[in-house]
Amino acid sequence: MSSLNGRILVTGGAGFIGSALVWALNQRGLSDIVITDFLGSDEKWKNLVPLKFADFVDAADFRQHLARNASFFGKFSTVFHLGACSATTEKNAAYLADNNFGYTKELAAWSLASGARFIYASSAATYGDGAQGMDDVGEEIERLRPLNMYGYSKHLFDLHAQRVGWLPRIVGVKYFNVYGPNEDHKGDMRSLVNKAYQQILATGRVQLFKSHKPEFKDGEQMRDFLYVKDAIEMTIHFAEHPEGQRSAGLFNLGSGEANTWLTLTNAIFAALGKPPQIDFIGMPEVLRGKYQYYTKAEIAKLRGAGYERAMTPLAEAVRDYVQRYLAPGKKLGE
Repeated sequence: MSSLNGRILVTGGAGFIGSALVWALNQRGLSDIVITDFLGSDEKWKNLVPLKFADFVDAADFRQHLARNASFFGKFSTVFHLGACSATTEKNAAYLADNNFGYTKELAAWSLASGARFIYASSAATYGDGAQGMDDVGEEIERLRPLNMYGYSKHLFDLHAQRVGWLPRIVGVKYFNVYGPNEDHKGDMRSLVNKAYQQILATGRVQLFKSHKPEFKDGEQMRDFLYVKDAIEMTIHFAEHPEGQRSAGLFNLGSGEANTWLTLTNAIFAALGKPPQIDFIGMPEVLRGKYQYYTKAEIAKLRGAGYERAMTPLAEAVRDYVQRYLAPGKKLGE
Protein backbone atom coordinates (compact mmCIF):
# COMPACT_ATOMS: atom_id res chain seq x y z
CA MET A 1 0.00 0.00 0.00
CA SER A 2 1.33 3.42 -0.98
CA SER A 3 2.67 5.61 1.81
CA LEU A 4 1.59 8.71 -0.14
CA ASN A 5 -1.93 8.65 1.29
CA GLY A 6 -1.21 11.17 4.05
CA ARG A 7 0.83 14.32 4.62
CA ILE A 8 4.21 14.34 2.92
CA LEU A 9 7.40 16.07 4.07
CA VAL A 10 10.05 17.02 1.51
CA THR A 11 13.27 18.42 2.96
CA GLY A 12 15.36 20.36 0.47
CA GLY A 13 12.11 20.88 -1.43
CA ALA A 14 13.22 24.13 -3.08
CA GLY A 15 16.37 22.49 -4.42
CA PHE A 16 17.02 20.73 -7.69
CA ILE A 17 15.83 17.17 -7.04
CA GLY A 18 13.53 18.19 -4.18
CA SER A 19 11.47 20.64 -6.27
CA ALA A 20 11.34 18.12 -9.13
CA LEU A 21 9.98 15.57 -6.67
CA VAL A 22 7.26 17.98 -5.49
CA TRP A 23 6.37 18.64 -9.15
CA ALA A 24 5.99 14.90 -9.77
CA LEU A 25 3.82 14.55 -6.65
CA ASN A 26 1.66 17.43 -7.94
CA GLN A 27 1.36 15.56 -11.25
CA ARG A 28 -0.20 12.73 -9.23
CA GLY A 29 -2.73 15.13 -7.70
CA LEU A 30 -0.89 15.38 -4.36
CA SER A 31 -0.46 18.74 -2.64
CA ASP A 32 -0.68 18.03 1.13
CA ILE A 33 3.06 18.59 1.22
CA VAL A 34 5.24 20.43 3.73
CA ILE A 35 8.50 21.72 2.28
CA THR A 36 11.57 22.63 4.31
CA ASP A 37 14.74 24.23 2.96
CA PHE A 38 17.37 26.92 3.49
CA LEU A 39 16.42 29.52 0.88
CA GLY A 40 19.53 31.64 1.39
CA SER A 41 20.40 34.35 -1.11
CA ASP A 42 20.39 32.34 -4.33
CA GLU A 43 17.33 32.05 -6.55
CA LYS A 44 16.16 28.51 -5.84
CA TRP A 45 12.97 30.03 -4.41
CA LYS A 46 11.91 30.36 -8.05
CA ASN A 47 11.63 26.57 -8.22
CA LEU A 48 8.77 26.78 -5.70
CA VAL A 49 6.63 29.30 -7.56
CA PRO A 50 4.80 26.87 -9.93
CA LEU A 51 4.40 24.14 -7.28
CA LYS A 52 1.43 23.27 -5.06
CA PHE A 53 2.15 22.58 -1.37
CA ALA A 54 0.53 23.14 2.02
CA ASP A 55 3.34 24.88 3.89
CA PHE A 56 6.96 26.00 3.75
CA VAL A 57 9.13 25.93 6.90
CA ASP A 58 12.71 27.14 7.17
CA ALA A 59 14.92 24.09 7.66
CA ALA A 60 16.64 25.44 10.79
CA ASP A 61 13.27 26.30 12.37
CA PHE A 62 11.97 22.84 11.53
CA ARG A 63 14.95 21.16 13.18
CA GLN A 64 14.69 23.32 16.30
CA HIS A 65 10.96 22.71 16.73
CA LEU A 66 11.42 18.95 16.32
CA ALA A 67 14.16 18.94 18.96
CA ARG A 68 11.81 20.62 21.45
CA ASN A 69 8.61 18.78 20.56
CA ALA A 70 8.55 15.71 18.28
CA SER A 71 4.83 16.13 17.58
CA PHE A 72 5.00 19.87 16.79
CA PHE A 73 4.30 19.41 13.07
CA GLY A 74 1.88 16.49 13.41
CA LYS A 75 2.07 13.19 11.56
CA PHE A 76 3.42 12.45 8.10
CA SER A 77 2.96 9.32 6.03
CA THR A 78 6.17 9.82 4.04
CA VAL A 79 9.37 11.76 4.62
CA PHE A 80 11.56 12.43 1.58
CA HIS A 81 14.81 13.70 3.08
CA LEU A 82 16.63 15.35 0.18
CA GLY A 83 17.96 18.37 2.05
CA ALA A 84 21.75 18.48 2.32
CA CYS A 85 24.79 20.49 1.37
CA SER A 86 25.61 18.80 -1.93
CA ALA A 87 28.73 20.79 -2.84
CA THR A 88 31.54 18.29 -3.42
CA THR A 89 34.00 21.19 -2.98
CA GLU A 90 32.70 22.24 0.48
CA LYS A 91 35.65 22.29 2.90
CA ASN A 92 33.84 22.93 6.20
CA ALA A 93 33.88 19.37 7.50
CA ALA A 94 32.13 20.24 10.78
CA TYR A 95 29.24 21.83 8.88
CA LEU A 96 28.91 18.83 6.54
CA ALA A 97 29.04 16.37 9.44
CA ASP A 98 26.25 18.20 11.27
CA ASN A 99 24.06 19.11 8.29
CA ASN A 100 24.37 15.90 6.27
CA PHE A 101 24.96 13.33 9.03
CA GLY A 102 23.68 14.70 12.35
CA TYR A 103 20.42 16.09 10.99
CA THR A 104 19.73 12.92 8.98
CA LYS A 105 20.12 10.84 12.16
CA GLU A 106 17.61 13.05 13.98
CA LEU A 107 15.11 12.99 11.12
CA ALA A 108 15.37 9.22 10.58
CA ALA A 109 14.84 8.47 14.28
CA TRP A 110 11.83 10.83 14.36
CA SER A 111 10.33 9.32 11.18
CA LEU A 112 10.69 5.75 12.42
CA ALA A 113 9.25 6.62 15.82
CA SER A 114 6.21 8.25 14.21
CA GLY A 115 5.62 5.48 11.66
CA ALA A 116 6.48 7.55 8.57
CA ARG A 117 8.12 6.00 5.52
CA PHE A 118 11.69 7.43 5.43
CA ILE A 119 13.39 7.81 2.05
CA TYR A 120 16.65 9.74 2.05
CA ALA A 121 19.34 10.80 -0.38
CA SER A 122 22.60 8.98 0.08
CA SER A 123 24.99 9.54 -2.84
CA ALA A 124 27.04 7.81 -5.51
CA ALA A 125 29.91 9.91 -4.08
CA THR A 126 30.11 7.29 -1.31
CA TYR A 127 31.74 4.97 -3.86
CA GLY A 128 34.82 7.16 -4.24
CA ASP A 129 36.91 6.23 -7.26
CA GLY A 130 34.92 3.01 -7.75
CA ALA A 131 37.86 0.76 -6.88
CA GLN A 132 35.59 -1.14 -4.47
CA GLY A 133 32.85 -1.41 -7.09
CA MET A 134 29.59 0.47 -7.42
CA ASP A 135 27.10 -2.24 -6.58
CA ASP A 136 24.38 -1.69 -3.99
CA VAL A 137 23.82 -5.36 -3.21
CA GLY A 138 26.59 -6.14 -0.72
CA GLU A 139 26.37 -5.45 3.00
CA GLU A 140 30.05 -4.51 3.34
CA ILE A 141 29.60 -0.76 2.86
CA GLU A 142 32.39 -0.04 5.34
CA ARG A 143 34.86 -0.95 2.58
CA LEU A 144 33.91 2.19 0.59
CA ARG A 145 36.32 5.15 0.50
CA PRO A 146 34.68 8.46 -0.51
CA LEU A 147 37.01 10.99 -2.16
CA ASN A 148 35.53 14.14 -0.60
CA MET A 149 33.89 15.25 2.66
CA TYR A 150 30.47 15.48 1.03
CA GLY A 151 30.62 11.80 0.06
CA TYR A 152 31.97 10.90 3.50
CA SER A 153 29.16 12.77 5.29
CA LYS A 154 26.66 10.68 3.33
CA HIS A 155 28.63 7.51 3.97
CA LEU A 156 28.61 8.19 7.71
CA PHE A 157 24.83 8.00 7.84
CA ASP A 158 24.69 4.86 5.68
CA LEU A 159 27.08 3.21 8.14
CA HIS A 160 25.08 4.45 11.12
CA ALA A 161 21.79 3.22 9.66
CA GLN A 162 23.32 -0.21 9.11
CA ARG A 163 24.91 -0.31 12.58
CA VAL A 164 21.70 0.51 14.47
CA GLY A 165 19.50 -1.74 12.34
CA TRP A 166 17.57 0.94 10.44
CA LEU A 167 18.46 -0.07 6.86
CA PRO A 168 15.83 -2.86 6.65
CA ARG A 169 13.17 -0.25 7.49
CA ILE A 170 14.23 2.77 5.39
CA VAL A 171 15.43 3.55 1.86
CA GLY A 172 18.66 5.33 0.93
CA VAL A 173 18.93 6.34 -2.73
CA LYS A 174 22.31 6.90 -4.36
CA TYR A 175 21.85 9.38 -7.18
CA PHE A 176 24.45 9.27 -9.91
CA ASN A 177 24.98 12.27 -12.25
CA VAL A 178 21.53 13.86 -12.27
CA TYR A 179 20.78 16.72 -14.67
CA GLY A 180 17.66 18.57 -15.72
CA PRO A 181 15.40 21.58 -15.08
CA ASN A 182 15.44 23.48 -11.76
CA GLU A 183 19.23 23.31 -11.24
CA ASP A 184 20.01 26.90 -12.30
CA HIS A 185 20.74 28.03 -8.72
CA LYS A 186 23.51 25.46 -8.16
CA GLY A 187 26.36 27.57 -9.50
CA ASP A 188 29.49 25.50 -10.12
CA MET A 189 27.59 22.35 -9.10
CA ARG A 190 25.24 22.60 -12.09
CA SER A 191 25.36 19.78 -14.62
CA LEU A 192 27.45 20.02 -17.77
CA VAL A 193 24.23 20.32 -19.81
CA ASN A 194 23.34 23.54 -18.02
CA LYS A 195 26.87 24.93 -18.08
CA ALA A 196 27.45 23.95 -21.71
CA TYR A 197 24.19 25.56 -22.80
CA GLN A 198 25.32 28.85 -21.26
CA GLN A 199 28.79 28.51 -22.83
CA ILE A 200 27.28 27.88 -26.26
CA LEU A 201 25.03 30.93 -25.94
CA ALA A 202 28.01 33.08 -24.97
CA THR A 203 30.78 31.72 -27.22
CA GLY A 204 29.39 28.99 -29.48
CA ARG A 205 31.84 26.55 -27.88
CA VAL A 206 32.09 24.19 -24.90
CA GLN A 207 35.06 23.57 -22.62
CA LEU A 208 35.75 20.05 -21.30
CA PHE A 209 38.50 18.86 -18.97
CA LYS A 210 41.46 17.07 -20.50
CA SER A 211 42.09 13.57 -19.25
CA HIS A 212 45.04 13.08 -16.90
CA LYS A 213 44.95 9.29 -17.17
CA PRO A 214 46.43 7.66 -20.28
CA GLU A 215 43.71 4.99 -20.43
CA PHE A 216 41.09 7.71 -21.06
CA LYS A 217 41.31 10.03 -24.07
CA ASP A 218 40.26 13.66 -23.68
CA GLY A 219 36.48 13.86 -23.31
CA GLU A 220 36.13 10.10 -22.96
CA GLN A 221 35.90 10.09 -19.18
CA MET A 222 32.59 8.37 -18.49
CA ARG A 223 29.61 9.02 -16.25
CA ASP A 224 26.21 7.53 -15.57
CA PHE A 225 24.03 10.51 -16.54
CA LEU A 226 20.48 10.38 -15.16
CA TYR A 227 17.65 12.70 -16.20
CA VAL A 228 15.96 14.25 -13.18
CA LYS A 229 12.52 13.13 -14.37
CA ASP A 230 13.73 9.53 -14.20
CA ALA A 231 15.46 10.11 -10.84
CA ILE A 232 12.27 11.30 -9.17
CA GLU A 233 10.13 8.51 -10.61
CA MET A 234 12.59 6.04 -9.09
CA THR A 235 12.48 7.87 -5.76
CA ILE A 236 8.69 8.01 -5.61
CA HIS A 237 8.51 4.30 -6.51
CA PHE A 238 9.75 3.44 -3.01
CA ALA A 239 6.84 5.37 -1.46
CA GLU A 240 4.30 3.89 -3.83
CA HIS A 241 5.59 0.34 -3.24
CA PRO A 242 6.86 0.19 0.36
CA GLU A 243 6.08 -3.48 0.95
CA GLY A 244 8.69 -6.10 1.76
CA GLN A 245 12.45 -6.35 2.13
CA ARG A 246 12.99 -5.64 -1.57
CA SER A 247 11.97 -2.03 -0.96
CA ALA A 248 14.38 -1.27 1.86
CA GLY A 249 18.10 -0.53 2.13
CA LEU A 250 20.46 1.24 -0.24
CA PHE A 251 19.69 1.60 -3.94
CA ASN A 252 21.64 2.98 -6.87
CA LEU A 253 19.59 5.39 -8.97
CA GLY A 254 21.20 5.74 -12.36
CA SER A 255 20.58 5.03 -16.02
CA GLY A 256 22.64 1.85 -15.86
CA GLU A 257 24.76 3.19 -18.75
CA ALA A 258 28.12 4.95 -18.85
CA ASN A 259 28.38 7.70 -21.46
CA THR A 260 31.34 9.91 -22.32
CA TRP A 261 31.39 13.65 -21.81
CA LEU A 262 31.79 13.92 -25.59
CA THR A 263 28.57 11.96 -26.18
CA LEU A 264 26.72 14.25 -23.78
CA THR A 265 28.19 17.42 -25.28
CA ASN A 266 27.38 16.33 -28.83
CA ALA A 267 23.77 15.75 -27.72
CA ILE A 268 23.60 19.32 -26.40
CA PHE A 269 24.82 20.76 -29.71
CA ALA A 270 22.38 18.50 -31.58
CA ALA A 271 19.48 19.75 -29.44
CA LEU A 272 20.44 23.29 -30.48
CA GLY A 273 20.91 22.34 -34.12
CA LYS A 274 24.56 23.41 -34.05
CA PRO A 275 27.81 21.61 -35.04
CA PRO A 276 29.99 20.61 -32.04
CA GLN A 277 32.75 23.07 -31.12
CA ILE A 278 34.77 21.70 -28.18
CA ASP A 279 37.94 22.93 -26.43
CA PHE A 280 39.86 20.80 -23.91
CA ILE A 281 41.30 22.57 -20.88
CA GLY A 282 43.54 21.40 -18.04
CA MET A 283 41.83 20.06 -14.93
CA PRO A 284 42.51 22.17 -11.81
CA GLU A 285 45.03 20.54 -9.47
CA VAL A 286 42.51 20.63 -6.62
CA LEU A 287 40.24 18.23 -8.52
CA ARG A 288 42.75 15.79 -10.01
CA GLY A 289 43.06 13.48 -7.02
CA LYS A 290 39.30 13.47 -6.42
CA TYR A 291 38.06 13.05 -9.99
CA GLN A 292 35.95 10.05 -10.98
CA TYR A 293 36.90 8.82 -14.45
CA TYR A 294 34.20 6.16 -14.69
CA THR A 295 30.82 5.77 -13.02
CA LYS A 296 28.06 3.36 -13.94
CA ALA A 297 25.18 2.45 -11.67
CA GLU A 298 24.42 -1.21 -11.16
CA ILE A 299 20.62 -1.09 -11.11
CA ALA A 300 19.63 -4.77 -10.81
CA LYS A 301 18.55 -4.12 -7.21
CA LEU A 302 16.30 -1.24 -8.34
CA ARG A 303 14.72 -3.51 -10.96
CA GLY A 304 14.37 -6.22 -8.31
CA ALA A 305 12.36 -3.77 -6.22
CA GLY A 306 9.81 -3.64 -9.01
CA TYR A 307 10.84 -0.49 -10.88
CA GLU A 308 10.01 -1.36 -14.49
CA ARG A 309 10.00 1.98 -16.33
CA ALA A 310 12.43 2.42 -19.21
CA MET A 311 15.10 5.09 -18.80
CA THR A 312 14.82 8.16 -21.00
CA PRO A 313 17.54 7.83 -23.70
CA LEU A 314 20.34 10.37 -23.25
CA ALA A 315 19.77 12.29 -26.51
CA GLU A 316 16.01 12.46 -25.89
CA ALA A 317 16.46 13.65 -22.29
CA VAL A 318 18.99 16.33 -23.29
CA ARG A 319 16.66 17.55 -26.05
CA ASP A 320 13.74 17.75 -23.59
CA TYR A 321 15.85 19.71 -21.09
CA VAL A 322 17.34 22.11 -23.63
CA GLN A 323 14.26 22.78 -25.75
CA ARG A 324 11.49 22.74 -23.11
CA TYR A 325 13.30 24.34 -20.15
CA LEU A 326 16.70 25.95 -20.85
CA ALA A 327 15.86 27.74 -24.09
CA PRO A 328 12.54 29.25 -22.90
CA GLY A 329 13.89 29.75 -19.34
CA LYS A 330 11.17 27.65 -17.71
CA LYS A 331 10.91 25.70 -14.44
CA LEU A 332 9.14 22.42 -13.89
CA GLY A 333 5.42 23.14 -13.66
CA GLU A 334 5.48 26.23 -15.85
